[in-house]
Amino acid sequence: MDRTDSPESMEDAGSGAQVVEPGRLDRVIQDLGLADSRSRAQRLIQDGSVRLSGTVCTKPSTKVKTGDLIEVDKGPDYASRGAYKLAGAFEAFEPMGLPGPEGRHCLDIGASTGGFADLLLRRGASRVVALDVGQDQLIDRIARDSRVLEMSGVNIRDVGPDDLPYRPDYVVSDVSFISLTYVIPVLPAIIAPDTHCILLIKPQFEVGRTLLGHHGVVTEEDRRVQAVERVTRCAEESGFEVRGRIPSPITGAHGNIEYLLWLSNGPRP
Repeated sequence: MDRTDSPESMEDAGSGAQVVEPGRLDRVIQDLGLADSRSRAQRLIQDGSVRLSGTVCTKPSTKVKTGDLIEVDKGPDYASRGAYKLAGAFEAFEPMGLPGPEGRHCLDIGASTGGFADLLLRRGASRVVALDVGQDQLIDRIARDSRVLEMSGVNIRDVGPDDLPYRPDYVVSDVSFISLTYVIPVLPAIIAPDTHCILLIKPQFEVGRTLLGHHGVVTEEDRRVQAVERVTRCAEESGFEVRGRIPSPITGAHGNIEYLLWLSNGPRP
């Protein structure tokens, strides 16, 4: 999960202020204390969470003038905006039969600051192993939760069944700089029967660098489709049934369109 998705501190659910000094919208939001960093301000704007004098504004570079009213709806204080991606999967897949994480023993691959883990915990997960190749990235609130076991500095490709405290029956994944075709084949050996997996497909890490556009964005739809099909094929070859697939409700870094895949190794209800 991208660290750029993470707020540096927990913020109120919503707030507003009048502009004193004119300037760019993203800078003014930071200066007014409505976001704790310019990058956080840009995320809020791009996600449609900012209203300028009553109108939603999605361009960070918009010029604002003295007296304009800026209102920011920051939503739940998730550990990262990645939680909104997982929330979108729950909203789409639960009516199709996906069980929730309540009471489940979960594995979060690519946990980073803990956006996915945060939502799992809020939804009643019994335990969460937060695994990431990076070191000590979980925000304190998640790291201190007694239900969380942090496995930092660990590559999922090196994990065997004896390396986990349990065989997870609920898996979520948001990995960067690695293809899911290297992650999925590891899962059958370490998960429980009747496990459900929700994986975030990032085409920018599936298509290869030579096919990336400006800022690492996959601009061609056929390339994104090929990436999703490649991951789907890998899942089926690894013994999973593909139960659902949707575009992520919010984009990734720099506007990349991403997808959520629901897999299961168990029988249909």
